[in-house]
Amino acid sequence: MRHLPYFCRGQVVRGFGRGSKQLGIPTANFPEQVIDNLPADVSTGIYYGWASVGSGDVHKMVVSIGWNPYYKNTKKSMETHIMHTFKEDFYGEILNVAIVGYLRPEKNFDSLAGWVPLQQVDETLKNVLSVRNNKSENIRSKCYQSHLFQQFKAILRKLRND
Repeated sequence: MRHLPYFCRGQVVRGFGRGSKQLGIPTANFPEQVIDNLPADVSTGIYYGWASVGSGDVHKMVVSIGWNPYYKNTKKSMETHIMHTFKEDFYGEILNVAIVGYLRPEKNFDSLAGWVPLQQVDETLKNVLSVRNNKSENIRSKCYQSHLFQQFKAILRKLRND
């Protein structure tokens, strides 16, 4: 994706239930219209950034955009894993996402055992966004200090007050 960060929002819809139940990685799914409005240059794969649900706090996230080749999906999906434990499901709530970087391409696996465990995903994201890493500090600083991120926060405040 050439134009990062990329911001999108939409109502959380029910997915296939595979993230939580089969993989132990709960995801929030965007509706088709959000996926259809992605920029034409978006590659399938795993991205990272920030997300908030409704009027909640902003948390780290990873998002999978693609076809989920292991499951042979016929429609592209956009599944967001927020690095936060929520007390309950939030179907129907508005999910706000700021995609700030690309981690890896979408991959197929021979079995579910091939999927990266949640702990490794967490560790990868911590390394990418860690303040101890100079390159990551630049990413984090640019994200927090960028005009676009400030606009994102202002839009969230406005939407929450409407």
